[in-house]
Amino acid sequence: MGARETALNALIACRRDGAWPNGVLKTAIRRDHLDSREAALATKLTYGVSQNRGKLDFYLSQLLKGKLKDLHPVVRDILHLGLYQLYELDKIPDSAAVNESVALAKKYCKNPKAAPLVNGVLRNAVRTRGQLKEPTSYADRYSHPDPLISLLKQNLPKGTREPMRMADNAAPETGVQVNTLKTTADALAKTLEGMGIGVRHHDWMPDCLILSGTGDLEKLEPFREGLFYVQDPAAKLSVLCAQLPQEGARVLDCCAAPGGKSFAASIAMGGHGSITSCDIHPHKTGLISAGAERLGLTNITARIQDAAEFVPQWEETMDAVIADVPCSGLGIIRKKPDIRYKNVEEMKDLPELQLKILENQSRYAKKGGLLLYSTCTVLRRENEDVVNAFLERHGDFFTESLPLPDVLPKNDTGMLTLIPGQYDTDGFFICRLRRKA
Repeated sequence: MGARETALNALIACRRDGAWPNGVLKTAIRRDHLDSREAALATKLTYGVSQNRGKLDFYLSQLLKGKLKDLHPVVRDILHLGLYQLYELDKIPDSAAVNESVALAKKYCKNPKAAPLVNGVLRNAVRTRGQLKEPTSYADRYSHPDPLISLLKQNLPKGTREPMRMADNAAPETGVQVNTLKTTADALAKTLEGMGIGVRHHDWMPDCLILSGTGDLEKLEPFREGLFYVQDPAAKLSVLCAQLPQEGARVLDCCAAPGGKSFAASIAMGGHGSITSCDIHPHKTGLISAGAERLGLTNITARIQDAAEFVPQWEETMDAVIADVPCSGLGIIRKKPDIRYKNVEEMKDLPELQLKILENQSRYAKKGGLLLYSTCTVLRRENEDVVNAFLERHGDFFTESLPLPDVLPKNDTGMLTLIPGQYDTDGFFICRLRRKA
């Protein structure tokens, strides 16, 4: 099985089952035994089609004799794959893009007319390349539906919207954080480069490497040895903003899965103190435990716990509480491209849950303790509005300025929104709160 078939199966799973590309691809690449080169192509195709669905449909509507809505979903997926290769990638021969797409149609479509249709449409695409109308609307050009465009317009400064749309459609990078309890960034980079992996140091996040050409990341010996873990610089920044003490601190991470913030906290604490990492799903707490064991982080204990339910024995016992709450995820569209197609109306109730979690978690911070609130979205109603509503009800908490790298603006408000396209990170919100002593 080749990269194109793996990508097609991933696209079908995303469309049919609501799966995320990153999770589906990890399983599919391993199942299909793709080498690093084929894995990279499968990843590029899956994300490329997911990110450009509206744009590809805009072109398809000009190439088809019939109506777009009348296409069988699998035929449409195959046409998206072929058209993406023809119009968006410059190193794939036209013949390969067309012929492989026809082969997929023969294998995956019961209708005998499917393969001739795919052949005809894609050959027409080759003939008319550069002659079709180009998309002008944001929905067509960036595959961001109009309701999402409107929502972002209400929440983002004018100069940041276009860079965010472009970043959302860029190839997602693999950012990894070095386990400095076991190695150094320079030593790990040298090891990975020796394995033929592309490595660069992140521009401003210390001990962070950006990798390319890894293939199945989990099969790499340095990964198995616990020398690094996968995490975006923005998520790590939120933990660094907590400035966790190293000696004897007691930390609670209430929505911890898959564990990145707990891992970052443990390393920042030098492996000292204790971290309780919670999630509501048993299989996710298993992932946290497995990750901590691989990294050699013995001060992390995973626990099944609903972040909105009160645990009396934890009241006012924690030096720091990390509340990275469930959110709309609009800051990570480049990594989970299907988020853009969600119904924005279904996101409106999230602030109520977020405030409930924040209020519950605040009860665990001891007097003088820290409460860190974060999301991976850029919407004010899930970020600043939740914090302000919390502060109105809880006069015993206040915001503290964020300790940030020099590349970021000086912060006095205690709140920061990172927007994709600005600082080489995911979209993220960070707020540092302190309970009065």
